[in-house]
Amino acid sequence: MQTKLLATALVATCALAACATGDGNMKSGISSASMSNDMSMPSDSGMSMQNPMVGGAAMSPSTNIVENAMNSRDHTTLVAAVKAAGLVDTLMGPGPFTVFAPTNADFDALPAGTVDKLMKPGMKADLAKVLTYHVVSGNLDSKAIAAQIEAGGGKAMLRTVQGEDLSARMDGGKLVLTDAKGGQSTVTIADVRQSNGMIHVIDKVLMP
Repeated sequence: MQTKLLATALVATCALAACATGDGNMKSGISSASMSNDMSMPSDSGMSMQNPMVGGAAMSPSTNIVENAMNSRDHTTLVAAVKAAGLVDTLMGPGPFTVFAPTNADFDALPAGTVDKLMKPGMKADLAKVLTYHVVSGNLDSKAIAAQIEAGGGKAMLRTVQGEDLSARMDGGKLVLTDAKGGQSTVTIADVRQSNGMIHVIDKVLMP
């Protein structure tokens, strides 16, 4: 009788041990699977921000200012002017530059004959003066400019490569620039990232 009881107890003990071992293995398997899933989850940190389209073309953030502008059908006049002024190499350089880019329509809105006159070889210095008045050193996105405006009590002065300042302010959530002659231009497409800076499309040619 005692022998049977001992044998029964031994069998029960072995069964419990086996169950414990199996349960331990299951928990270990769940833990390993969870860790494996956590390690393989994608991270958003490697995702790049997508640029807006400009002039019907995609703007690559790995391409420089001139190369991207050449792809925009709205900026053919600006590209031609940059070439005529001898600024291609500069704006394809490392920079960084922030460019406020007027469209073809903006150049067409200038007084009759203005663009043709500026494009003449003898007007190269004057053309360069106008174009570099649209360029600020540094890589300034809209948030950076807005921060400067806030720090300036509602207005920021942006020193251009040409040497004179542009006045920047916010108007109903839009960035507005005022040139040396009092003309105003609004940013219509902001934060077009370039390999050597930033482009903001505007709706009027700025005049020094």
